[in-house]
Amino acid sequence: MKKLLLIGAATLIVSIPTFAGGILTNTNQHASFLRMIARGASIDIDGVYSNPAGLAFLPQDGFYLSLTGQSAYQTREITSTYPMFQMVDGQGTSRLYKGTASAPFVPSFQGAYKKGDWTVSASFAITGGGGKASFDTGLPMFDALVMGLIHQSTGGQVTPDMYSITSAMDGKQYIYGAQLGLSYKINDWLSVFAGGRMNYVNSGYEGFLNASFKQEYSGATIADIRLNCDQTGWGLTPIIGADVKLGKWNFGMKYEFKTNLNIENKTEQLDLVNVDEKYLAAYQNGVNTPNDIPALLTIAAGYEFLPTLRASVEYHFFDDKSAGMANGKQQYLTKGSNEYLAGIEWDATKQLTLSCGYQNTDYGLSNNFQTDTSFYCDSYSIGLGAKIKMNERLNLNVAYFWSNYDDYTKNSDSYNGTGMKGTDVYARTNKVFGLSVDYHF
Repeated sequence: MKKLLLIGAATLIVSIPTFAGGILTNTNQHASFLRMIARGASIDIDGVYSNPAGLAFLPQDGFYLSLTGQSAYQTREITSTYPMFQMVDGQGTSRLYKGTASAPFVPSFQGAYKKGDWTVSASFAITGGGGKASFDTGLPMFDALVMGLIHQSTGGQVTPDMYSITSAMDGKQYIYGAQLGLSYKINDWLSVFAGGRMNYVNSGYEGFLNASFKQEYSGATIADIRLNCDQTGWGLTPIIGADVKLGKWNFGMKYEFKTNLNIENKTEQLDLVNVDEKYLAAYQNGVNTPNDIPALLTIAAGYEFLPTLRASVEYHFFDDKSAGMANGKQQYLTKGSNEYLAGIEWDATKQLTLSCGYQNTDYGLSNNFQTDTSFYCDSYSIGLGAKIKMNERLNLNVAYFWSNYDDYTKNSDSYNGTGMKGTDVYARTNKVFGLSVDYHF
């Protein structure tokens, strides 16, 4: 009984990919990405992240500075179908569990200084995670485990209407990245980049689960878990890039090497009642867990149809299967993540540029990889917005970006280890608003 319960409780980890990108990577560091999406061939200040080699082709020497603020809001829904749910109220075998994740204000900074053929650049941003998630009514995996456990251990004599289960979980995840690099213009058509990013992880998980008989059936506690655990760690990402200018074409390439990263527990609370602590050993104070950031390859091509009309296409590959995850979870992926991007922008007037873009994200998901506390869904995203030229030195970018996710259905012959059939349908929504101020002097 204890073992089955704690297998579920030991997964009190929430991954929070609030923004665009791979499983553990945010690719939106500037509002220009949100409004056009395909920015891998950009020659502008947002290239500090998207196309750092292209900074060597900035039109003028001097300082380029940018400050960005983004707001992201996401929902996560799990529709769980499990036979024993009907025994609680007789209303049906399915329940809806809903969680919310939000990041009301996420800042980032990009800066560059160009002098002749050399450009030095730096940035600070939330390069992974970037929000908080809350499941105020718990998760189906916990409810199903307790119900199945009690049913098996009592031979069906104790039914779900005789006890109550309450659980809730909050999680946060931020990966802060400070980047520094150098771009060099080799000739009129080729430039290169070399640099690195220091990443610092700050995650936290707080949750509880209580299973107790109702007062008319003694009110005794079946099991109780209280967890409050922070996790921190750091790692370095080497980055290289190149940019090729051929007439009206521009090609940008970047490769971010895998970041070897471990996170260490700082556990403030781990209280257990009627539970063996060995089943929550992963949350003991001082325990380290792999949390690598996968290698990322980006290739982009931009073309100028007219002096006022430009378009780009781009490809991203995240090598997720080679990045270490907790409990070796990466082995259950069928492949790395692939993203396909396209964008177009039009100078409607000398002061106003309008743009839009599209992104398709394809993960290598499997049933063994997906869990209630960490699930992903393939998606397509659309962004639109504008760049407003305030004067010769100051630009304002404003954008809106939203994602449409495919539901993921996970069928199981032994739902959460209960020996009964069950189904989870995972669904998500995501909306991001961004504003960037760019200044050159």
